[in-house]
Amino acid sequence: MPEGHSVHRIARQFDRNFVGRPVSASSPQGRFAEGAALLDGRTPTLARAVGKQMFLEFEGDVWLRVHLGIYGAWDFAGEIVLDPTIASANGRMGQTNQRGVDPVYDDAGENSLASIGAPRRARGAVRMSEQTRGLEDATDAEWPPPVVGQVRLRLLTEATCADLRGPTACQIQTVEEMLATVAALGPDPLVDDVAEGEERFVSVAGRKPTPIGQLLMDQKIVSGIGNVYRAEILFRANLNPHTPGRDVPEETLREMWRDWVRLLSIGVETGQMMTMDDLDPEAHRRALAHRDDRHWVYHRAGLPCRVCGTAIVLEEMAARKLYWCPRCQA
Repeated sequence: MPEGHSVHRIARQFDRNFVGRPVSASSPQGRFAEGAALLDGRTPTLARAVGKQMFLEFEGDVWLRVHLGIYGAWDFAGEIVLDPTIASANGRMGQTNQRGVDPVYDDAGENSLASIGAPRRARGAVRMSEQTRGLEDATDAEWPPPVVGQVRLRLLTEATCADLRGPTACQIQTVEEMLATVAALGPDPLVDDVAEGEERFVSVAGRKPTPIGQLLMDQKIVSGIGNVYRAEILFRANLNPHTPGRDVPEETLREMWRDWVRLLSIGVETGQMMTMDDLDPEAHRRALAHRDDRHWVYHRAGLPCRVCGTAIVLEEMAARKLYWCPRCQA
């Protein structure tokens, strides 16, 4: 499932390539025909992300709400313009804390040129979702591109096409409905005031008897954290995921929120869930090139902890995989 950094990058992609341009909207699959008809011919005026949900405003106070869920993806084709806020001068995504190191992009991770967070001018398509491989570049300049697979919604400008496949939610909302949806979500560091968001998170999570490992995944408590960030934030805090929220020291809750602020910013900047700090240049290159080299515990079941050597545990918590170190997080 896409985590918060992915959706913020997708919203920026729409802001750069669709806002201010009239769109043709259709539902090739047919499941969103009525909604597409309502959007057809309108001009997007604002794109915003809150946690794992994206909201696209159209003229006439009409909003499109999209939640990709586990299987959803946006595929972009045509002329795709880089977002200057997350791209460096040479057109590549910036890095975290490793200045002077040439970027390396993997073939299957979040930031490869054919994957999640790599908008660029192309004749083919670029997929923006979580843990999905990019589509192959087209061999010709057919326009608009042919519909491939089950496309719930196609948005088309004169130069750019966005196809939505497999979302959990794709619906039209009024202003009031959009505001109600956002109000029900927990704080997002890139949307809400960071200090106010910290107070909201600490006050709510600190009262709950629910294990902190579940609370971090509850989008009503904090927006945008998914399986990867959950495991990594807990490890970085040396916190047992089964600890009830009300038993977590207040300062630890504050440290986790601040860590989320930092990690989310890194994710948006790089397109990758980079959760290991202070890597030397070669280690940083490996981490950019291979997912398994950029996390402390995620996806490392049975492997030795990078800190203490204890085997990383994999268990199920609330129907989602949880990775943690039983010694460092005792």
